[in-house]
Amino acid sequence: MRSSNPVFSRRGFSRDNGYAGFNAAPQAGGPAVGTQGNPYAQQGGNPYAQNPYAQQGLQHGAPPQAPVTTGRMTMDDVVVRSAMTLGTVVVGAVLAWTLLPVSSTSYNLAIGSGLIAMVLALVQSFKRTATPALIIAYAAFEGIFLGVISEMYNAVWHGAPFQAVLGTMAVAGATLLVYKAGWIRVTARYARIGITIAIAFVAVMAVNLLLVVFGVAPDGGLRSSGPLGAIVGILAILIGAFFLTLDFKQIEDGITYGAPKEEAWLAAFGLTMTLVWIYVEMLRLVAIFSGRD
Repeated sequence: MRSSNPVFSRRGFSRDNGYAGFNAAPQAGGPAVGTQGNPYAQQGGNPYAQNPYAQQGLQHGAPPQAPVTTGRMTMDDVVVRSAMTLGTVVVGAVLAWTLLPVSSTSYNLAIGSGLIAMVLALVQSFKRTATPALIIAYAAFEGIFLGVISEMYNAVWHGAPFQAVLGTMAVAGATLLVYKAGWIRVTARYARIGITIAIAFVAVMAVNLLLVVFGVAPDGGLRSSGPLGAIVGILAILIGAFFLTLDFKQIEDGITYGAPKEEAWLAAFGLTMTLVWIYVEMLRLVAIFSGRD
């Protein structure tokens, strides 16, 4: 699992080398949004360039006007693409759960599917444009992985996957509510601090995995089923919620600046990866608390 959402950190809704969205977003009462500071102005993506009244309104602190050009990303585009990617994950998971019995063969298939999904995600992350077929393929293999793993968890902790789904929905809904209410301000400093914490977390988890593989920590180390494992799981879910706020911010900025419609696939891809992260960690956490009953 990477330290940040690679879709947004690698390219995202920006054409510059900085962290997208945090230096370009229009501020209330700030200067007019023209070609300066707009990452899409070079490609004719400035939604305000053809509307002289939009700039005048922004100079007086008015909210951004709707894009007057066509072929730009909208919230509907993001919702539709996200439904397609998440729907593919769900279909893949249901088929894997239904058709593959719990066995070592299924486990090996899940590991293989997870590795393929990771490779596809990395390939898409380093591409400059979205490839819908690649994104859907990633979602399909991720679904197979989640389906087999969820079935195995359910065999030991009955109902754990259902509780994990509810928990993931609760975290996503609460994060969106907090973000829209303005209780969290996604700034460059906020992003730097959160990503630094995430990098440290991933590094520590990688070391912990090596210790487990080589038998130094046979009980799972930081990923044990005890209180320490529960604390690590909660921290991982909080990191997932942090990345959701970055996702929301990038999508909001992309729509504001008139990102190309194809960018909606990248938004859906990033949201899917973040939600998968939260679900897997939620599944671990439910299993830990179920095992302590």
